[in-house]
Amino acid sequence: MLRVGLTGGIACGKSLVGGFFREKAIPVVDDDVAARDAVAPGSEGLADVVAEFGRQILTEDGSLDRPALGRIVFADDARRRRLMAITHPRIGALLTERFAAAEQSGAPMVVYESALLIENGGFESWRPIVVVRADHGTQLDRIASRDRLPREEAENRIRSQMPVDEKASLADFVIDNGGTAADARARFDEIFVELLARARSA
Repeated sequence: MLRVGLTGGIACGKSLVGGFFREKAIPVVDDDVAARDAVAPGSEGLADVVAEFGRQILTEDGSLDRPALGRIVFADDARRRRLMAITHPRIGALLTERFAAAEQSGAPMVVYESALLIENGGFESWRPIVVVRADHGTQLDRIASRDRLPREEAENRIRSQMPVDEKASLADFVIDNGGTAADARARFDEIFVELLARARSA
């Protein structure tokens, strides 16, 4: 089974491209989904996060207020590392289960969708790597609109990651998602043909 890495800059459209793979019946194991599940209401993970950061990071219904937590950790690297220490072991366990299920699916490839695929190391085991990029201004506009953030906070979130063009320089394939979803889909379709050929020859 071909192992494909999917990453990109924040608000560049990585999840859009993950959806394109799913439409092709390709299993996608998503870091963000595992991260949400690791701190689901009632979980040990959420209890530990609340113990560290306080109840102000909860919504009224007791679930994690991700924007509130984000405002804390994206402005303070030490606290961001503390959050990672709490959540990463739990996320890792969930990912292991989901990779095992994907490998039993009979699909020609599995896609690992991760915003920090390159930053976290070990990315060479997930080649070919597809990087989704957009220009800085587009990232800023999308984050500010999607998360209802001031531009300064949006900038903090972008700066917390490796520059997207640096990621793109390490990619096997790049999808520029600064335009329309249709443009991104057309580029994806070209790449998918190549990935399918690699999977069949593996």
